[in-house]
Amino acid sequence: MEADDSALAPLSALQHLAFCARQCALIHLEDAWAENALTAEGRVLHERVDNAPGETRRGVRIARGVPLLNRRLGLVGRADVVEFHARRGLPPLPCPVEYKRGKAKPHDADRVQLCAQGLCLEEMLGLEVPGGALFYGETRRRQEVAFDAALRARTEALAGELHAMLAARVTPPPEPAPKCRSCSLEPFCLPTLSGAKSAAAWLDRMLRADAQGTAEENAP
Repeated sequence: MEADDSALAPLSALQHLAFCARQCALIHLEDAWAENALTAEGRVLHERVDNAPGETRRGVRIARGVPLLNRRLGLVGRADVVEFHARRGLPPLPCPVEYKRGKAKPHDADRVQLCAQGLCLEEMLGLEVPGGALFYGETRRRQEVAFDAALRARTEALAGELHAMLAARVTPPPEPAPKCRSCSLEPFCLPTLSGAKSAAAWLDRMLRADAQGTAEENAP
């Protein structure tokens, strides 16, 4: 079933969901956002790439800031770069390239986001997109990513989970982990207040304590 425009979810949300379901909900359900040095560097990198002019070099046409859409998965967004590699007698082969400020990570969030871009291009162009690339600014290295069956299945499953989360409008509880230290939303997500597992739980406990104190003060 194809999604109408009102039900389209941003491609970037898949990367957030693959990294942390709570981060995804805070950003896309609660409109929470904070910038730190890491996110600022990433934003500047994306702006620099997206605003650069397109070009052609050695049989490869490079398009930047390419709009993307996949109605089957209900996803919309933009690719930093799409390379179109010339093929004799065949349409150019598209290859999405996503730019990231840091270095390659042990989790698959970046690969999922890239694969989703490939699935968008497949639907838009009617061509098979076998892979893409991630370029990491810290290491200045390009990592080729094959869109194999496992990565495609993972990406499509996360797209389903994303739409279910957005429809339910429920923010998952926090799950503290070492990766939280690099997240700009840590102050919103993990308030260090009496060991509470979430801000909502802490607030509920404080309200109950306040009500109990008021009752004791008014007792005869």
